[in-house]
Amino acid sequence: MSDVATRLDVLKTYKLYVGGKFPRSESGRVYEVTDAKGQWLANAPLGTRKDARDAVLAARAAVKGWAGTTAYNRGQVLYRVAEMLQGRREQFAAEVSAAEGIGPKKAAALVDAAIDRWIWYAGWTDKVAQITGGANPVAGPFFNLSTPEPTGVVGIVAPQAGYGHSLLGLVSVIAPAIATGNTVVVAAAADAPLPALSLGEVLATSDVPGGVVNIISGRTADIAPTLASHQDVNAVDLTGAIAADGPGAAQALEAAAADTLKRVVRPELDPFAQDWTNAPGTDRLLSFLETKTVWHPMGI
Repeated sequence: MSDVATRLDVLKTYKLYVGGKFPRSESGRVYEVTDAKGQWLANAPLGTRKDARDAVLAARAAVKGWAGTTAYNRGQVLYRVAEMLQGRREQFAAEVSAAEGIGPKKAAALVDAAIDRWIWYAGWTDKVAQITGGANPVAGPFFNLSTPEPTGVVGIVAPQAGYGHSLLGLVSVIAPAIATGNTVVVAAAADAPLPALSLGEVLATSDVPGGVVNIISGRTADIAPTLASHQDVNAVDLTGAIAADGPGAAQALEAAAADTLKRVVRPELDPFAQDWTNAPGTDRLLSFLETKTVWHPMGI
C-alpha cells in the first residue's frame, strides 16, 4: 500500500474583478464552464446588469487618476502586467488549451503572443501622441497645437472562444484602450471566461490601479446592453458581439450606443475569421482618443 495518500484537487472558485476587488456576482449565481469536449472545468460567476453598473461606477472613479498618469508611467505599469503574465505562463497555457481545444504547445505559443502583445502596447503609451497630435500651421501669430486625450470609460464585448480569442484576442482589445489612458469594463467571453478572470488576478497583483480594468463573466446578452446604453460609458468595442449573440444583437447594441453618442468599434462580420496573431497596427490605439486643440500667442 502506498504511503502517499491520494489527495483531492482543490477546485478554484472564480470571481468577478471590479474596482480592484473580487466580488461575487450580485445575484450569487454561477454557471458551469466546460472545455472544448464538454467536460466541466469550473464554475464562473454569472454577472448581472447590476454588476455591470457597479463596474461602470468603478471605471468612472478611476478615469481621472489613470488619465492623469504620465504616459511613461502608464507604460511601466503595463510592462509590469506583462511580467506577471510571464510568471503565470503555465497556468494561462492550460486555460487557453482547455478553452480553445488545442494542444499545449499551440496554447503556450498563444500565451507568449499575448505577453508580447501587452509589451508592444506598453511601448506605445508615450509615443502615440506623436502620431495623432502635432503643431498645425495657421495664418496668424499663434501656436496651434493638437494633443490626444482619452475618451473615458470604454465598454468592451470580448472576443468569444475560437483560435486565440480567449487570451490573445482579449489582450488585443484591453491593452490599447488602457494604454491611451481609458478605463474599461469587459464582458468576458461567456463560453471561455477563465483566461479573462485569471487576467483579473494578474492585474490585481500588478501596479494597475483598481477600477482601470473591470471584468465581468456571464451571458453577454445580459451585460452588453447595459454597457451600450449606460450614460456614463463613453465608448464601446463590440468585437465579440456577433459571435456571442448574432448580427441582430450587434445592431441593437450600436443603436443603444447611438442614443448617448458613444464612439463605437464595430465587430467583424465574420469574427472567427479574424487572426489575432497578425500584427495589430495602431487602429485600436487611436479608436478611443479625442483631440484637444490649443491656441497660444507667439509673442513678439
